[in-house]
This record gives sequence, structure tokens and C-alpha cells, in this order.
Amino acid sequence: MLTLRDIYATARPPVLSFEVFPPKTEKAEAALYEHLASLARKGPDFITCTYGAGGSTQAKTFEIVAEIFRRFGRPVASHLTCVGASAQQIAAYADRLAAAGIANVVALRGDPPKGEERFEKPEGGFSHADELVAFLRSRWPFSIAVGGYPETHREAPSPQADLANLKRKVDAGADVVITQLFFENHLFFRFRDRCVAAGIRAPIIPGILPPHSLAQLDRICPMCGASIPKALRYAILAAGDDPEAQRRAGAEHTARQVEDLLSRGVDGIHFYVLNRADSTVEVLDAVGR
Repeated sequence: MLTLRDIYATARPPVLSFEVFPPKTEKAEAALYEHLASLARKGPDFITCTYGAGGSTQAKTFEIVAEIFRRFGRPVASHLTCVGASAQQIAAYADRLAAAGIANVVALRGDPPKGEERFEKPEGGFSHADELVAFLRSRWPFSIAVGGYPETHREAPSPQADLANLKRKVDAGADVVITQLFFENHLFFRFRDRCVAAGIRAPIIPGILPPHSLAQLDRICPMCGASIPKALRYAILAAGDDPEAQRRAGAEHTARQVEDLLSRGVDGIHFYVLNRADSTVEVLDAVGR
């Protein structure tokens, strides 16, 4: 399986990637593979899969990434977090990934479990993502992606501290940085410039969410610290109560956003597809992919 390191070093840019999450029901799982079949026709370079708080869907994540690779022949990456897991438990999962030939990991600290306000270091585990990256790098040949935050991580005391934390992750062995979602490109380019000035040499990849509704944005953005520009809010509001019109308004905003990113030479685009193909396919069609 191709590694993220090799993909970003050798693929003709822009690298295209998608992120999905483990479905909770058999019906949702069948729908996910139908959507992935549509997305696969766009030629993604790799696909990632998250898992739930505290590793609650870790077994399902493994099943999903293995099945995506089997069905679509695309490189895959499993998310891996520090939440609720000891180093021994993380090692057992990493051994399972390696034995299955899965070569890529998205290493994150992870959000506190639902109902908890602060992250607590698990017994025998790690406090920060750079520790997880260093642990993985010391024992397995994975290629590793980490998260970056154009609008600063919600828990960081300052943008400077957040950037210093990102540099520690890259210095520990991360190969690529995939950003949190954002809706205004100047936020990404300002962040990328700051990364370069700080000596971060890994590719900085914009993470893009095609919004489906205002309700979705109002739910997701506070959790990840992303701002909603007035123009996007007004465009979706203007669509009225029609869900499809709201989705199209979000896709139109995303298409303009992606077109601008591509015109300015980003190394790739990582889509948070939320297990749906419609908006992402529409955006890629609009930009000629």
C-alpha cells in the first residue's frame, strides 16, 4: 500500500483525499459503500476513517478501512487517538493495522469523551499527539498525518502555543498536516505562512467540509472552533426551508473555495464528506476534477 509520505512526494498535485466515519447500522454501512463508489470515480489518492470517542468504534474503523482498500484499491489511513487508551492498547491496534498491511495513520490527541469538558491523560497513555506520533514512529513504519488548526485549537492558550504544539508533532515524525475545516481561505493561507515561518516543512493540506445545512454548521463549528462567514450563512438562509436548496448553496460556496485553493497551488484537498457523496462530487465536477 502506498504511504502518505510517498503520495505527497510523488503524486501529481493536487492530492485528493476523503474522510469518512464508521456507520452505526447495517443500512448506513451499505449506504456508505454506495457513496464511496461514487467518490472513488473521482480518483482519490487515499481515504481515511475516524473512530468514536474513547476508541468506541475502533474495531469498526479497522473493518471499514480494510474493506475500503479491498473494494476500491485505494490507500487508506486509520485514525488513532490518545483518548481512553493506554500505550499497550494503542500498540495492540497498531500491530493489527500493520499485520493487515495498512500503512497510514492519522494521529490525534482526540476530543474529550462526551460529557467531559477536559481531556484527561489515560492511565499508561499519552497526554499529547506528539507523544503518540513519537511512539508510533519508534515501533512501526507507518506514514503519519496530524491535525492543524487555522483558527487555533479551542484548548490552546494562544495561536503561538498551538503552532508550537504542531511543530512538536511534525518534529516527532509526522509526514503531513491536515487542517481542521474552515470556510474562508485567507485563514488557511495565513496559517500556512505561519507554519513555514516556524520551520514546519511538512505539506499543509486544507481540510474542507461542503456544508449541507445551517443546522449542521451551527452544530459542528462550535465543536471544532471554526467560524461561519456571514456570506455563507446568508446564502444558506436564502435557500429557505428546502434541504436540497440549502445543500446546493453550501456546495456552491465550497466550489468557489476549492477553486481558489487550487488556483493558488495547494498540495492537496482533504474533504470531510460525512459519509455522503453528493456535495463533494458536485464540487469536484464544478472545479473540473
